[in-house]
Amino acid sequence: MSYTDHQTMRRVLRREIAGTIGLLTDEHDFRAMRRYRSFTFDDHKIYLEQVEALLRTRASQGSHTAIALFDPQEYAEFCAATGLDPDTPSSRTRFTAELATTGPTVFYEGQPLTDLVPALVDEAVRQATWEYAATLLARLGACATCGEDIGRAAYTRASSLLVRILDTAQPGSRHLVCSVTATPESLVSVLHADDDTQGATHLDEAEALEFTTVLALGLATRSPGGLVMRTSAPGTSDRIYGWRLRGDGLEPLTAGEVFDAYCTDVESGDLIAPESGVDYCVPPDLGNEEVAPGHDH
Repeated sequence: MSYTDHQTMRRVLRREIAGTIGLLTDEHDFRAMRRYRSFTFDDHKIYLEQVEALLRTRASQGSHTAIALFDPQEYAEFCAATGLDPDTPSSRTRFTAELATTGPTVFYEGQPLTDLVPALVDEAVRQATWEYAATLLARLGACATCGEDIGRAAYTRASSLLVRILDTAQPGSRHLVCSVTATPESLVSVLHADDDTQGATHLDEAEALEFTTVLALGLATRSPGGLVMRTSAPGTSDRIYGWRLRGDGLEPLTAGEVFDAYCTDVESGDLIAPESGVDYCVPPDLGNEEVAPGHDH
């Protein structure tokens, strides 16, 4: 077989290999990596430009690339734990390969880095929020009275409540925010739900998992918190309504409470003009259908 044939086969194989790039998204992390002599970049702006150029080149060659968030502190800990020299490109490559399997990633699809970086940071925050909430749920253990796993029971109830919330909402695009005042950190989770032309609801699985876990934590710990929904559909006003977390359930907010929450500046307390084309209203009745019972002990 000729040398040219071998080159052609290698080019074909390269197109079928998905790669991962560990990205230093901010100036602080970039400066932290500059302490390694083998890290040759000295300007964050130029570094980002070179990464973007590399992504475009790989895409033009038919290669698929995932972007992971490169954290210098996690990298140093990884090298210490594995006995690797942190001041070598091969160690950074191995750490990036680890990120591809354990950390949040975003696929490059031709979007500029100015769009990709916020999406990557959001994904990292979402995963960290889920891991933190899931850890707190797991630590609750079993009920001393009945032996039921408190975290699992709360997750089941949160899942049932979320299904009812979506089922009772008007068709269209729905944006949900759940906030829980937990200790030591408060948690906020966002979920987007959209209907297709057949009326089926589509959710991002990672978003739904995080959202349900945060809601479950609020229910299980009976922490202060709330859940707000905004629905949008063509030809109609947006509707905003919500609930406060009360015990192991949800208590509807009045239209006035929803209006006050959206039309008051959190820091100054000053009134903010309400949005045009938006109705602040009471939520639909969730009823008891298909909603798992709470844990009463």
